[in-house]
Amino acid sequence: MNKELEHRFVTELENNQNIVHKVCSLYTNDKDAHNDLFQEITVQLWKAYPKFRGDAKFSTWMYRVALNTAITLYRKSKKRVQTQDYESVINKIKANEYDDTEEKRLKLMYDAIKQLGDIEKALIFLYLEDKDYTEIAETLGITEVNARVKMNRVKNKLRTILNP
Repeated sequence: MNKELEHRFVTELENNQNIVHKVCSLYTNDKDAHNDLFQEITVQLWKAYPKFRGDAKFSTWMYRVALNTAITLYRKSKKRVQTQDYESVINKIKANEYDDTEEKRLKLMYDAIKQLGDIEKALIFLYLEDKDYTEIAETLGITEVNARVKMNRVKNKLRTILNP
């Protein structure tokens, strides 16, 4: 790769690395696994960057590569990877007079999301990131109609999990 291409890649990665961290948090449950996945996603982004045509926004392309890498890596390893353990974090941020009702609801939601399949997790992740169906479809490589249908199914699945 030439220096200009390398510089553009590094700049884009630095500006959008929070995307990779979010994906890593979704598919890992400890710091070492997070760092390993971050490194693997970065390598895959680097390898794929010369083929990035700019048809989509860099961030959309980055979501796609990151999610595909995470899903592929963990399917190969046959591990059931969970997100970060909620209990290890909650004790660090709880205040004496703090109403943790919202946190409890979030924990229930994340526990429900952990029960979803890999593609369903990716779909709900992008939805919760306020991505529109066009961008979700483009990121996951499906049609917009398919994204809407899958999202309705995922919402129903989550309702069933949360309200048995």
